[in-house]
Amino acid sequence: METVKLNNAEEYDDFVRNHPKGHMMQTSAWGKIKREWDWTGFICRDDNGQIKGVCGVLIRKIPYTSFKMLYAPRGPVCDLSDKQTVTELIKAVSEYGKNNKAYTFKIDTDTLATDKEYIDLLKSLGFVFKEHGSGFDTVQARYIFRLNIDGKTEEEVMAGFHSKTRYNTRLAERKGIRIEIKGKESCEDFHSLMLLTGDRDNFAVRSTEYFERIMDAFGEDARLYFAYYEDELLAGALDVHVGDKVWYVYGASSNEHRNLMPTYLVQWSCIKWAIEKGCKWYDFRGGYPDENNPLHGIYKFKKGFCNDYMEFMGEADLIMDEFGYKTVEKAQKLVKSARTFKRKLMGNR
Repeated sequence: METVKLNNAEEYDDFVRNHPKGHMMQTSAWGKIKREWDWTGFICRDDNGQIKGVCGVLIRKIPYTSFKMLYAPRGPVCDLSDKQTVTELIKAVSEYGKNNKAYTFKIDTDTLATDKEYIDLLKSLGFVFKEHGSGFDTVQARYIFRLNIDGKTEEEVMAGFHSKTRYNTRLAERKGIRIEIKGKESCEDFHSLMLLTGDRDNFAVRSTEYFERIMDAFGEDARLYFAYYEDELLAGALDVHVGDKVWYVYGASSNEHRNLMPTYLVQWSCIKWAIEKGCKWYDFRGGYPDENNPLHGIYKFKKGFCNDYMEFMGEADLIMDEFGYKTVEKAQKLVKSARTFKRKLMGNR
């Protein structure tokens, strides 16, 4: 087993990009974005020196505690039915965690909840799966929309949309909505849109600098799509391309001219980019099916483009320090309760 750092991860990233289980959060670029974490990549090879699997790992000290958390977002990247490779990667990462005094190794692999063979393997290696509620009490969403565009034309992909989604997309075109592709220089404009959206839908917003880090880290594989009516910016999306997928990472819109449906044309433009790149999947990420959730509208919006609402395996923890694990879990519940109370309070202003 060998490890790589951010400055020598080229071979590692090539494997992630070319593997069907490759994920943007398993690239070294994701480590450059998460500056409050330290990133290490693990590489497992066969007897001929060929890479069999990799796992990108983030580690950080939990604020106001002495405990460290080890996290492999959507990892590992390998043939998950290859028990030997999975086991070797897990053991190498867990040893690294113990040496760095981590209290847990958290994992939320990009695989469906029906992958019983892989889930049973993780359990046999000591992982404990949480009992989840709605599926949105995890670091990454457990339920996601992922649109299959493999080998399809634009016409074939659009034909799969809900009729209302097709209508709204074409309406935006007819009404003169103009789409422009932007880069890092427009992150401040995107942040301003995000602030409007966050205030309207009651969620916290990342900083301009965070969006700039995404654009820097992924380079030409990151794009900002903006929708304009005349010269007024109405909507935008930040998308990332890695391997056979494009991810819809963030979306935002203003409160003006919403009847012109600019968000639909933005999303369709992003999907067309994925088709152009020859991708197999367009990943919308998560959505909230609960009608009482303030973000339920995002769920309905995504569902209009994609009917495939997938349940992933969720989070599992390899606990290395029982006391540390219980302490941090308790603290996180208290913080979450405080945030929920604050959202309700702000919503009742």
